Amino acid sequence: MRKKVSRASKRRLLIFGTISCLLMGYFFVSLTTYAFSIAKLQKEQSELEEKLLSLKEEEQTLKTEIQKLQDPEYIARYARENYLYSKDGEYIIKIEKDEEEEETTSKEDQYYYYIIGGIGVIVVGMIIYVVRKARR
Repeated sequence: MRKKVSRASKRRLLIFGTISCLLMGYFFVSLTTYAFSIAKLQKEQSELEEKLLSLKEEEQTLKTEIQKLQDPEYIARYARENYLYSKDGEYIIKIEKDEEEEETTSKEDQYYYYIIGGIGVIVVGMIIYVVRKARR
């Protein structure tokens, strides 16, 4: 035999079910946000470590450049190459390089919006499910 459920218990189920669904949705969104924050910070850390290595290499090359600049012959050749100085009878031909910058969109931000949207759909679905169960 099936027990008859009173209106008060249906109302309680509807209210507490909705509140619990909202809380679960909030916790999922918070968890996702923190996970993305951690992933972003880890990526930033690895990028900064790579930048540190490249700066150390640049420091090393600058130290060797300082040592090379002590040589007068190297200074003369450097001035001819970089500042377009020439010896008598030399012609200078300057060739310019075109550099194009490409814009990159952050894939992590796109994934973040997809996950938040998916969680929103799940929470709305749960709320609809609870409301339908409460009406029966």
